Amino acid sequence: MDFLKETKSLLKVNIREYGMYIALLVIILIFSVMTNGLFISSRNLSNLLDATGYTAVLAVGMTLVIVIRHIDLSVGFAAGFMGAICAIMLTQWGVPVIVTVPVILILGIVIGMFNGVLVASIGIPSFVASLAGMLIFRGALLQVTEKSGTISIKNEAFNAIGTGYIPSITKIGGLTLLSLLLGIAVILLYIYLEVAKRRDKVKYNFEVVSKGIFTLKLIFVSAIIAYITWIISGYNGFSWTVVIMLLVVVIYQFLTTKTVLGRHIYAVGSNPEAAHLSGISVKKITYIVFGSMGMLSALSGIMYTARLQSATTTAGTLFELDAIAAAYVGGVSAAGGVGKVTGSIIGAIVMVSLSNGMNLIGVGISYQYIIRGAVLALAVIFDVMTRKQRA
Repeated sequence: MDFLKETKSLLKVNIREYGMYIALLVIILIFSVMTNGLFISSRNLSNLLDATGYTAVLAVGMTLVIVIRHIDLSVGFAAGFMGAICAIMLTQWGVPVIVTVPVILILGIVIGMFNGVLVASIGIPSFVASLAGMLIFRGALLQVTEKSGTISIKNEAFNAIGTGYIPSITKIGGLTLLSLLLGIAVILLYIYLEVAKRRDKVKYNFEVVSKGIFTLKLIFVSAIIAYITWIISGYNGFSWTVVIMLLVVVIYQFLTTKTVLGRHIYAVGSNPEAAHLSGISVKKITYIVFGSMGMLSALSGIMYTARLQSATTTAGTLFELDAIAAAYVGGVSAAGGVGKVTGSIIGAIVMVSLSNGMNLIGVGISYQYIIRGAVLALAVIFDVMTRKQRA
């Protein structure tokens, strides 16, 4: 009885966080039934996660931008433009991959910092500053691709970023060994981090859930990771796209939850004036967050260009809207100060799963846009309603 009471209380208090997981589970069940299991097949899940990669990376950066009460509309065409520059460096200038990728990432940081200066130092609203950036990068992308329209990339090492898989080493019962080991490592890391977080809370006399609920959570999440690992390992294993996405999540999760910088980001988002009075440099945090967004835009552009094995004039179209949608569906608050990196990844998977599932059952593209728009609207309505209830 106490177990059920505690479970209901947890769901009520953390409905924003748990709601997206429930939504993802419902989507998976519905499409699995409607496609006779095709939706959860090894090939489809692998393709789905690969398609999520570049959107998820953008969503992580966008989450932090929204947390500090700003928006960045330039990330889509910035990603497309930097992907095109990457293609030019590889194909026309003959620059090695090991040099090209870091250069593009640094270029992304510079671009992001420029947006940060416009917003934090000059005082231009982020919507206007990033809208100007979107138009500039749209034109720049057309300019660098106007001669050929498409810049094909034959570099196998670079293309592997978007289309390659980690080595299998060997196969056990048809499952790739290295992917299995990676899945086990992720499970062990998750358990270690959760146990350490609970230990710290107990140490400082913070409220924690009962051992029963905590153990159930560990088992449930570990089982999901194990199942996905088993399914993916039955195809070609984890792709480099998924590995990059996981690394971004781990790094940003650590930065936002375990560092002073992370606490300052959420403090600025919760109340910029109070953060300033407490000694936090709001301008500095704005520069860092936009610089981070620029770097992740560059990484997204690299991943997308590698996936297509070419740079095109339309690269980056609507990427910014997909990233914003993923962030809001993942639980970021429009009022700022609330949002998790892990939530943005789940939000990206939810949005891509919707598109993937609707494609499999033959839903028209017009209805797909309507449904995805409705899901985004519901996510924001849900955010507003939960904030009103807490107030």
